[in-house]
Amino acid sequence: MPTYEYECEKCAQTFEAFQSMNDAPIETCPKCNGKVRRIVSGGAGIIYKGKGFYTTDKTSNEKKEAAEKKEAAPCPAKDSKPACAHCPSAAH
Repeated sequence: MPTYEYECEKCAQTFEAFQSMNDAPIETCPKCNGKVRRIVSGGAGIIYKGKGFYTTDKTSNEKKEAAEKKEAAPCPAKDSKPACAHCPSAAH
């Protein structure tokens, strides 16, 4: 639920209220019963956690497709011994 901030026009008391967006605004001050007005605030910042939020991040499908392409690509030094650095595994 959103937190709304109110200020009393009579006593200048400020207070916060947790209200549903469908609730009617509070009209009276809990301290002096004066008329209150809702203060427009900047709101909360958004914090993104995890992968996939930045343009440099790859989604899981992109990673999976890249891994499949790497496995499907033929080894350029398939007959060389020992195994080349291009191979995902040490064995050919």
